[in-house]
Amino acid sequence: MRIISGTARGTNLYTLEGNDTRPTLDRVKESLFSIIQLQILDSNVLDLFAGSGALGLESLSRGAKHAVFCDNSYKASEILKKNIEKTHLKDKSTIITKDYLKALEELKNYKFDIIFLDPPYKFNLIGKAVEKILELNILNENGIMIVETDEEKRDLEILNKININIYDFRVYGRAKLIFLNRKG
Repeated sequence: MRIISGTARGTNLYTLEGNDTRPTLDRVKESLFSIIQLQILDSNVLDLFAGSGALGLESLSRGAKHAVFCDNSYKASEILKKNIEKTHLKDKSTIITKDYLKALEELKNYKFDIIFLDPPYKFNLIGKAVEKILELNILNENGIMIVETDEEKRDLEILNKININIYDFRVYGRAKLIFLNRKG
């Protein structure tokens, strides 16, 4: 896994060992960032369920202003610290090692332009996370959320019950991306 473009282009990232995480494949990441490329420059990014931080770091490498990385795992946070150092993006990065709901509460006075939600698929956390983000009003008015899932039927059913707009949906093999923004 590597940074695809920008100031840290070509940097290979450390990843977590084992089956508890599944990094976003480079081809999925490349497609994702070509879709949102016009929204990245000077944006504030939240990489919730960050793992190794690949999505937030790619955003910073491409010109995002700041990224907050949240992960409940101490091991993930240690890998993330190494990746931030390796990409020389420490000045633009904040790490929160807490459960996602506690992390979101801690961020209630912040506004984000882009929020990545890539939780462990088996735990069904998308609905609660999106509801909490909306409740705390941390998504900017023109901000977007991107959900990565392999349980698209379950997640789309849940998201359709929430006051959020699903404006795009992409399939990349097992990985599916759901693009969300505020309802007009």
